[in-house]
Amino acid sequence: MVFPEYRPRRMRQNDTFRAMIRETRLAPEQMIYPLFIMPGKNKREEVSSMPGVFRLSVDQLKKEAEDCLDAGVRSVLLFGLPEKKDPMGSGAHAKNGIVQRAIQELKNKAPELTVVTDVCLCEYTDHGHCGCLINDQVDNDTTLELLGLTALSHAKAGADMVAPSDMMDGRVSEIRTVLDENDFQNIPIMSYAVKYASAFYGPFRDAADCAPQFGDRRSYQMDPANSREALREATLDVEEGADILMVKPAVAYLDIISRLHDEFDLPVAAYHVSGEYAMIKAAAAKGWIDEERVMAETLLSIRRAGADIIITYYAKEMARLLQKM
Repeated sequence: MVFPEYRPRRMRQNDTFRAMIRETRLAPEQMIYPLFIMPGKNKREEVSSMPGVFRLSVDQLKKEAEDCLDAGVRSVLLFGLPEKKDPMGSGAHAKNGIVQRAIQELKNKAPELTVVTDVCLCEYTDHGHCGCLINDQVDNDTTLELLGLTALSHAKAGADMVAPSDMMDGRVSEIRTVLDENDFQNIPIMSYAVKYASAFYGPFRDAADCAPQFGDRRSYQMDPANSREALREATLDVEEGADILMVKPAVAYLDIISRLHDEFDLPVAAYHVSGEYAMIKAAAAKGWIDEERVMAETLLSIRRAGADIIITYYAKEMARLLQKM
């Protein structure tokens, strides 16, 4: 098939033809919207580095849930900002902790909404690292027990799915065992299987107040230079019982999303992270780009790379755009 016998432009000449042969599609149910929960009442504070994203008190969640469902977004991912922090991050698994209360509120007020919870200690430790410290080093095995307790507390509060983001070795196995031993066999684990030590997390650390107080997280998050290591990490999580494999960040790691999609038969999620979101917002505010088109093109690229699920701060905006298309 060579020109002039074959003309690819024939199938691009109108909206109907373009839609007819479109290979990749976005849908609201493929997206998860992150929520930041803060102490207090009647609180709604915009994150300065993430325009359009807010920290919310628990009593504000009903309206937020209704907003998500009205847009067609069926799932949220919860992050908590506790009232107090300590070296062991004990607030992460407190029975009446911030996320535990948020889960209960959402399941009571919007039971049709799927509630996914982040399982990590960084928001709850006074040092900002994702695990317990021994001699100023994050101790892997001591942290595992606390992660298991945190996941269990979320399940008891009514969470539909847990998502460990800490990058400790063996955390999926520990969480799976603890959930199963406590009759939560049906709670799936969406593992942050491939989480890079990325510079794109800055605005999130503002939102969740979880920047490390010393050092960095490169001893447990992955080196951005490595891709074969991503397969090893994902393989371990599959063997330990993960139900969904996540890649984080998304746009800078489309090749990794594609490799996991081709290599494994589990669903692949991708986190379109705070820095990736904030860059679009900043450029749009300057008038340099068309925000709506860049948003749609960016999320479509993540789907095209192989992500079945996209966690994105644009979930509601994208879902509303899809309603108009």
